[in-house]
Order: sequence, then C-alpha cells, then structure tokens
Amino acid sequence: MRIAVIGAGAFGTALANLLSLKGHDVQLWARESELVPLINAAHENAMYLPGIALAPTLTAFDSLGEASEGAELVLLAVPSHGLRAIAAQLEPSLPPRIPIVTVAKGIENETLFTMSEVLEDVLPVDRHPYIAIVSGPSFAREVAEGQPTSVTVAARWDRIARLVQTAFSNEVLRVYTSIDLIGVQYGGALKNVMAIAVGAAQGLGFGFNGQAALITRGLAEITRAAVQHGANPMTLSGLSGMGDLVLTCTGTLSRNRELGMALGQGRTLEELQKNRLTVAEGVCTAKSARQIAERDGIDMPISCAVHRVLFEGQSPRAALGDLLSRPLKAEF
Repeated sequence: MRIAVIGAGAFGTALANLLSLKGHDVQLWARESELVPLINAAHENAMYLPGIALAPTLTAFDSLGEASEGAELVLLAVPSHGLRAIAAQLEPSLPPRIPIVTVAKGIENETLFTMSEVLEDVLPVDRHPYIAIVSGPSFAREVAEGQPTSVTVAARWDRIARLVQTAFSNEVLRVYTSIDLIGVQYGGALKNVMAIAVGAAQGLGFGFNGQAALITRGLAEITRAAVQHGANPMTLSGLSGMGDLVLTCTGTLSRNRELGMALGQGRTLEELQKNRLTVAEGVCTAKSARQIAERDGIDMPISCAVHRVLFEGQSPRAALGDLLSRPLKAEF
C-alpha cells in the first residue's frame, strides 16, 4: 500500500518508519526542507528522532503534492493547532475514497472541535466517512525502537477502522478498532491537561498518593466531558482513555508532564516555551477544556486549575490547594 505520512516530527517519523519496515511504500512530508536530504541520504531524522536508523525505503519530500501522489492512505501527523491549515492545503491533491487518518490529539481553541470535526469542516462531505483517528499510549521513541505498543483506531465506518488496523498492525504494534470517535478523541486530548497537573504536583514534591488521586479524578473529569458529548463511557477505561492518561502522567518521555514539573518548580510558561522545538499539546487544550466546562456546565476542576496556572497567573501550589479544599462529596 502506498501511504503518505504528512508531518516529519517524532511521531510522524516513527510511524512512517514502522510502516516502511512493514513493507508499505511510504512517502513522508517534512515541513522543514532541510530534513529531506538527511532522511533520504543519512536515513535519520536527527532533529526530532536522533539515533534511530530509518528504513532505506522511506522517502521524504518537502512538497505536499509529491508526498501525497498516488496515496492509498494518508496519515496526518501534524500538531493539533496546525491540522486545519495542512488539511486544507492537502485536500486538492488527495485521491478520492482513501482513509484519512490523524494522530493529532487536541481540541481546537476557536471552534472547540475535535480533530475529526476539524477535518469534516475542511474536507468535502464525501470524504467524511473515510476519516479515522489513531490514539492511545504511544511515545514516539518507543514506537521507533520497536517497543510493544497498543493503540486504538476509531472511525465512523468499521471497515475503515479495520483497514487502518490491518495496515498499521505488526508484531510490536497492536491496533484495536472503535466507532467511538468522541470518546477516543476526548481521552487523547484531555489527558495532556491532566499530565500538566500531575507534573506540577511532582514538581512541588507531592508523593505518589497525590499523583494517583489526580490521575483518578482526572479520568472522572475526562469521562464526564466525553459522555456529555456522546461518548461511550467504556471507551475512557480503554487504551485511548485510561491507558493514554497513565502513560502521559507517569512516563518520563511525556512533554506535558515535563512542562508541569517545571511549572511546579517555579519556572514560567513563557520561559519554557521559548525556543522549544516540540509541542506540549496540553497548553493549547487547557484553553479549550476551560471553555467547554463553562459553555456546557461540566464540572472540570483540574482542567480549570491548569488553565489558571498557565494563563491567569495562579501558582501551582495555590491551584492544587484549591483542589484539595473543594467541598466534600460522594465519589460517584
């Protein structure tokens, strides 16, 4: 199968390499044109995935049209805030009736759309049934290293989900299918906000008890928001919910957890984002989460606390103190 992977960041490169090693004809688009000769000649993405040898059959391009030419499946591996613009640029060159898959995890600030809704807003109606979301506990470096990983692919049409499942799965990557686009996407987006909170608690010196409480109550908060928007609550107990939440809140490769830890240790968001190469998606998603809580009347205290720390000047210690001093109530 000819697959176009749009985005040569860490995760896009890791998945492009995995698909190439599986035998697919993979064409990788890189926004940074200087990456193209490095990937094609040195077989390494030294900017985003240093030290990982890439398949010699993996071919990189700096033209969206060339990268997508003849594609039978397109994988969009760009950050959530860039998905709309890239999808709009790409659409005229896309072949008809092919799966359009994204691994972006976020909720658009301006519209509060999930990533599938962003794609539906940009792409013609006849492409909507072919949209799919891949999400779950998956650090790019571990995928690139061939570490065992399990994720979920969600699509409106089960046959599209199964097609993606077959294309991606190998001896180290196990892919499950779902038709719950909302649940899979809310889990993948909001867990980044929770990871900032857990990281801040770690930075403040909180023990494992407090961290476990934040993760558990964070899952309850994510589930409330997802279910109110039509998700199956069981989805949030799966890979794209609990699985991704635990990984992002506890894994040392988590950018969102790392950012939260630095905030807890007294550094500022402006300082941390200056000259940063990679994106901590939870920063943007915290804005959307706070808006969703207010617009829809959903109790999302952790998300709102993270927003206050990031954008309203509250200290992490004060924000966590506010969470601990909330009125007592039943757990369920």
